[in-house]
Amino acid sequence: MYTKFTSDMKKDHLILVPSMLPIHFKFLKPVFEMNGYHLEVLETDNDNIRQQGLAHVHNDMCYPALLVIGQMIDALKSGKYDLNHVALAITQTGGGCRASNYLSLLRKALEQEGWDYIPVISANMSGLEKDSGIDFTLPLILRVVYGALYGDALMWLKNQVQPYEVHPGQTERVIDEIVDELMGSFETGDYRKSKRIYKIMIDRMKTVERTTDKKIRVGIVGEIYMKYSPLGNQHLEDYLMQEGFEPVLSGVMDFALYSIENGIIDYNYYHMHAKTHYFYQLAKDIIMRMQKTFRDAIQADGTFTPPDDFSEVIANGKTVIDPGVKMGEGWLLTSEVVSLVKSGVDNVIMCQPFGCLPNHIVAKGMTKKIKEEYPQVNIAPIDYDPSASKVNQENRIRLMMANARLNAQAKQEKYQ
Repeated sequence: MYTKFTSDMKKDHLILVPSMLPIHFKFLKPVFEMNGYHLEVLETDNDNIRQQGLAHVHNDMCYPALLVIGQMIDALKSGKYDLNHVALAITQTGGGCRASNYLSLLRKALEQEGWDYIPVISANMSGLEKDSGIDFTLPLILRVVYGALYGDALMWLKNQVQPYEVHPGQTERVIDEIVDELMGSFETGDYRKSKRIYKIMIDRMKTVERTTDKKIRVGIVGEIYMKYSPLGNQHLEDYLMQEGFEPVLSGVMDFALYSIENGIIDYNYYHMHAKTHYFYQLAKDIIMRMQKTFRDAIQADGTFTPPDDFSEVIANGKTVIDPGVKMGEGWLLTSEVVSLVKSGVDNVIMCQPFGCLPNHIVAKGMTKKIKEEYPQVNIAPIDYDPSASKVNQENRIRLMMANARLNAQAKQEKYQ
């Protein structure tokens, strides 16, 4: 039997959460503290994390699992925490993916260290574990959803501002200021006034002094952890900016919509979820309306490029891949590539853990079909695993960059 996190523990237990989304996770700690939980997002990034992961997880397992577990074990061994009053939290997809095994792998690692008394909390929507010990009340769920939406908005704006900033670090400082100010609205309930908040975000990001140079845009798609986590993808966004490119990433709420859409697809294809089909459709409509508020704010201002409507993302992929393909990132990954190309982003990096079969199929496996329809696309699939060197990964990215520059120059000469 494993140790469960109970409601009594929230008074004196610190919950450690592995890093993934640097901006979004800034909202997690204060939002959960408003509901009585003490939470800390691990922001460590060192070689010992990979070594601890390899020591506790077989190297043939999912690389994100290895990193997440390695980061937690590294934290527990740091001496910073009272191991009798600490808990670990981890997300699970619950699909046909090794991510569904993270929980058992983490508990096995804790047992290996003699820490089987440390409770592990599973955050999932698939019923893998129903007794997490966290009471997800409606106010907490709303704050988490709005936090994710505001994180998406800030990430989207950041990647259109930071590559052009005149004073290095100014963009990050403005983001931190916006987050600090937003936290007050989460306490008062004003966080739901998203139209006003998005306008504030846009106006504040416009204060960052920027160059007028136009940089080549590079889309990033892939397995959710590798796509967003700087620890996983070797700080890919920062690397692209250093090399003079503008990274383009869709928001994490698109992945939430993908998961909801899969429930609707199951109903349409297999007549599953008959009792909950209405709620899937309702959740989809609500989130898409929330996203539209941000798109409308950007379009009204006219300074930045708005993100794609998720209904367009769904439609864009259907010419290339069937919506029934929904293992891992499934049709979403392919649809995102097509959407990027249609919006003028012809250069795409696919981040995937080596050996991740679902994502190899919908990423590398779909490359030929995508190129048949969009010959101009410049795709670089990058595998990440414990044995892959950063130099080799960067060399492959550099090749993609060289092709991107040549293509941009040829396009410019064509229209001169």
